Amino acid sequence: MSGEDGELARNLGFVEAMTMGGGTMIGAGIFILPGIAAEGAGPASSLSFAIAGVAALLAAISLSELATGMPIAGGSYHYVNRALGSFFGSIVGWGMWTGLMFASAFYMIGFGQYLVEPVPLFDGRVFVILLGLLGLGFLVGVNYYGTEESSTFQNVMIGAEAAVIVVYLGVGFFYIDTANLEPFAPTGPSGIIATTGLVFVTFLGFEIIATVAEEVENPGRNIPLTMILSVVLVTILYMIVMIVSTGIVPFDELGGSLVPVSDVAAVSMGTTGVVGIVAAAVLAAISSSNSSILAAARVVFAMGRDNLMNDWLNTTHSQFRTPHRAVVATGAVTALLIAAGLQVGAIIELLAEVASFSFLIAYALVHVSLVVIRRADPDEYEPKFEVPGPLYPAVPFVGVVLSVTIITQMDTVVIVIGCGIIAVGAMWYLGYVRRRDVDESLMGDAIVGEPVVSDESDDGYTVVVPIANPETQKDLLRLAAVNARTHAGGDDPKIVAVNVIKVPNQTSLEQNVQFEQERIEIQRELLESAREAAADLEVDVRTRAIVGRDIGKTILTVLDEENADHVVLGWRGEHRNREKVFGSTVDPVLERAPCEVSVVNLEREEIGSPVALAGPGPHAPVAARRAAEFATLSDAKPTLLNVQQPTDDADIDPIEAGESMIESVADEAGLEPGTYEPSVIVADDVQSAILENIEEYDTVSAGVSEQSAVSKILFGSIAEQIERRAEDNVVMIRGPYETSRSVREAVAERLAD
Repeated sequence: MSGEDGELARNLGFVEAMTMGGGTMIGAGIFILPGIAAEGAGPASSLSFAIAGVAALLAAISLSELATGMPIAGGSYHYVNRALGSFFGSIVGWGMWTGLMFASAFYMIGFGQYLVEPVPLFDGRVFVILLGLLGLGFLVGVNYYGTEESSTFQNVMIGAEAAVIVVYLGVGFFYIDTANLEPFAPTGPSGIIATTGLVFVTFLGFEIIATVAEEVENPGRNIPLTMILSVVLVTILYMIVMIVSTGIVPFDELGGSLVPVSDVAAVSMGTTGVVGIVAAAVLAAISSSNSSILAAARVVFAMGRDNLMNDWLNTTHSQFRTPHRAVVATGAVTALLIAAGLQVGAIIELLAEVASFSFLIAYALVHVSLVVIRRADPDEYEPKFEVPGPLYPAVPFVGVVLSVTIITQMDTVVIVIGCGIIAVGAMWYLGYVRRRDVDESLMGDAIVGEPVVSDESDDGYTVVVPIANPETQKDLLRLAAVNARTHAGGDDPKIVAVNVIKVPNQTSLEQNVQFEQERIEIQRELLESAREAAADLEVDVRTRAIVGRDIGKTILTVLDEENADHVVLGWRGEHRNREKVFGSTVDPVLERAPCEVSVVNLEREEIGSPVALAGPGPHAPVAARRAAEFATLSDAKPTLLNVQQPTDDADIDPIEAGESMIESVADEAGLEPGTYEPSVIVADDVQSAILENIEEYDTVSAGVSEQSAVSKILFGSIAEQIERRAEDNVVMIRGPYETSRSVREAVAERLAD
């Protein structure tokens, strides 16, 4: 309901996406890398760019399918996290974020070099670093303000760069001295491969298209077209640039230059050409760093959305609709990397290679993810572009092998730093993510190789009610009964009351049944009381008494066995901590149950007048439907409440926007006009307005924030404040969703076949 939680706007068309990806690749790299590449492989550095281009093309093909199947911000990180789980997602997320920041720092130091070198007054490394930091500050401001503005800015710069490069190649072709191309490969094959790892940093542009996939218009067409086309064109362009550059200036001279393209232009184009090259190099560095900062911020945004980063980063600006906090965090770390150039001599080569390492690891895991997702075949995965049949699985297989081969040829210090980044991602998972995230990888389904299909036939709507407290079980059954009656169709609805006795791991289940007769008797009395309560409510209830080691997991098993449509859980309203919000029994059910879930905290016996929060969340329609069901117990109409923030836009009426949202929620919930009371509140503080207005109602029905990451349902959210401060009944609602097998479950299933 808050503007702070909006999704990213789709405002990047083909031209913007192409210039964002292709512009990054033909940007700073084309002015900075020729000297470093020539030093590493001589004229054969053109082959280094060709090999890097092949590795990038393979990754672009795999990413094109994944991005059109899952067009959402995050790129490689999102696909790896979905396919392989949050452990690998953490590694790739941290790797991509740091890789893009290393690349951005690389570009901005190149920016400083091209400004300092031609001006004698600006001599020295300090000026290079200072100018790089100033340029970075400007770009952080641009990306903070807005993506659309950033894209327009990008288009202007790319056009200027392209014009200068065309002139540079056209004129330089006539100045090539073929004698300078001998020896063609002075460092041999190993030098060519090692240089490939260095220059791969220039091919990060197509990945940037994937990281902003959620903002690309017509993603099914534009994403694969811009990715593949940009890689092919840039690979050819770089090969020509290296032949022209090393053909005009001997590779050993070119290798020692901080401004290699400017030195080549001095020979072929004179002073005017040098001025044009310097201007283009400055623009190129800005555009490349701009794209990298934008993409890095969105990776952090995506990680925060998936609960792999702190919630503080998982927000968009209420006015500019940009991930502003992620932009600032990215800029701060990039500034530290640029400043490191004051102490590290070969900083520019180091930054480039570490960035390449991070993305080669990410692309290798992307190829694996494509195979996993193809094999698991989740229902939501419907790519508009697929790797052609003859090329699958050759593309992902060769892509993994080539990526690993390039990495093995990198300098030891680069491999050490890269492995350190991987270790940081792994430790972040172990120390932060594992306790907060629900791992929903598709590895288990990929191992089994077929979708989960229930053997149970759907013979009527089924509500499961776990009971443990005689004082609350009648109220829970009453709510389950009204829900079941609402869904009564050709088959009679069923209510299943279940009680679970927990047994310690050290005790066998048989021993517990034999020696815990007193607890078994209490269980029988509890279930008999449930049957009596059901008789009073004139509903049929079947009871189940179960002995198990983990109550939450046992309830999940019952839900599968009963093919349940809804589970109603009682909760005493006691908050635990950020790891166990509702407790060890309720949390796993809320996280993993494939059916609708209602977590009920009843402070009073009467439902009275219910209100549902009708916001943009995925579970709001279910919350509205549940409020309407509960309202029948007191012959009342439910109220659907929506809060809008005021706006300066004269074309937007907050009241109309709120009413439209309520109508949409009600329509999805199946509520007819007139069966509910709409209520729209306009206030600057959404949370305070909700808390103030729900006080006049007896029962509050609210959809939880998302299907996973149960700690995010309450802590740090509006729902937390409702649950903590509401004095009446509160029902937390989560709609149904499909779950995937864990790897352990899949292996066990395979072994059982």
